Amino acid sequence: MAHHLLILGGTTEARALAAALASGPDVAPAAARAAAPAAARLRVTSSLAGRVAEPRLPAGEVRIGGFGGPDGLAAWLRAEAVDAVVDATHPFAAAMSHNAALAAAATGVPLLALRRPGWTAVDGDRWHRVDSLDAAAALLPALGRRVFLTSGRQGIRAFAHLDGLHFLARSVDAPEPPMPASTEVLLDRGPFTLDGERAVLRAHRIDVVVTKDSGGAATAPKLAAARELGLPVVVVERPPVPSGIPVAEDVPAALDWLTARGLALR
Repeated sequence: MAHHLLILGGTTEARALAAALASGPDVAPAAARAAAPAAARLRVTSSLAGRVAEPRLPAGEVRIGGFGGPDGLAAWLRAEAVDAVVDATHPFAAAMSHNAALAAAATGVPLLALRRPGWTAVDGDRWHRVDSLDAAAALLPALGRRVFLTSGRQGIRAFAHLDGLHFLARSVDAPEPPMPASTEVLLDRGPFTLDGERAVLRAHRIDVVVTKDSGGAATAPKLAAARELGLPVVVVERPPVPSGIPVAEDVPAALDWLTARGLALR
């Protein structure tokens, strides 16, 4: 009988997990392959929120759009006979993670959070950790006047009232108002390089950087570039994973979790 896995995706890790599962039984440990019935099959559906105009699509089956809150997600899990859910959304997609936890509890479907580790400061970093974008906005005037804002297009509204600062706002898609009066938009998508980030900071005479603690290597070079130039960085802390939900920090750990439930074979 086929099993069904739902990956709540949109991240590099979500795409990597879908690709690993699409590559078949070779991704599973040898003992699991030997114990699995010949007819073992796994249907994998990746769900994307649809907030990016041209998302990078994962391997396999894809659905795009919301579920209608936790009740809608629970209904979808039942209707589609889902056996497990991996929440591999962005570390700051707190609402979706909360809905997934409620839906999993309502249906009894096992749920795993796949979360890359956050960044760790090293010698030379001038980080200011805050718990929200609003707190970042309150701190900025004391740190600089030319801001490299990399918190995503939806976060820019938290800075809209800061008329005395100039912002270089980088995002995949163009942000919408409200935004600061002096804003220059840079449309780009990672992964980024250290040389490229150095060039951006110098060309735009940036004196402070704002970022969410997304973790991972794709957007980390801006931190190294800021360190080299001695720039302060305002780092917004990520929200916690919902209580009681197990966490895997990488794709191999997620595959182990799925294999333990007989779901990593195709």
